[in-house]
Amino acid sequence: MKRGDSLGSQVADVLRQRIVRGEIAPGERITEEALAEEFQVSRGPVRDALTQLSFERLVRIQRPRGVFAVGLTHDDVDQLYSLRGALEQLALSRAIRVEDDDRWQVMAQSVQRMADAAASGDHAAFVVADLDFHSQIYALADHPRLEAAWRQYLPTFTALLDVTINHDADLHDSASDHVTLMNVMRSGTAAEAAEVLTAHLDGARDRMLIELAEQND
Repeated sequence: MKRGDSLGSQVADVLRQRIVRGEIAPGERITEEALAEEFQVSRGPVRDALTQLSFERLVRIQRPRGVFAVGLTHDDVDQLYSLRGALEQLALSRAIRVEDDDRWQVMAQSVQRMADAAASGDHAAFVVADLDFHSQIYALADHPRLEAAWRQYLPTFTALLDVTINHDADLHDSASDHVTLMNVMRSGTAAEAAEVLTAHLDGARDRMLIELAEQND
């Protein structure tokens, strides 16, 4: 457990990764006692974690029977990425109106961090920079409720990206995709930017579906 982050969030992060990776199989029973012992925490943070994962539909809480892993299906992945596409297209349509160069600097820094991570083969750093890039689309949109909706699902998409990005031995193409997206947001038309974003998110969805199929083999 790390200082600064809530214990419940940290437990949820680990369990989310295990479920998305298929390390905890759908239908497998999860017990508060075992988790509290494993993470050396009280049951309070464990309950907080399970409540969060229940909201994300990754576990099913059935009192008094217990808590069971749900996992991800093909339909779940489609739903998650169609939701993200709808949210991000709206954010993008508002963000491209921003003309102040200074407000784009955080996104530009994220792009540079992705390039650096690609050069060093640092997948973990790439994931952080990638998600910071997309979070900036929402920040630039100046729509707090829209940004809050993205933040609500950000932990799930972090887990998905963490799984799919590790299939890429070379991260340079992915880094380049983000450069293209930023450039078209700054100098292209709204239609061009929307098309590039759609292709980008469709590619992410397809990679997750391949991962899911491999888990089920």
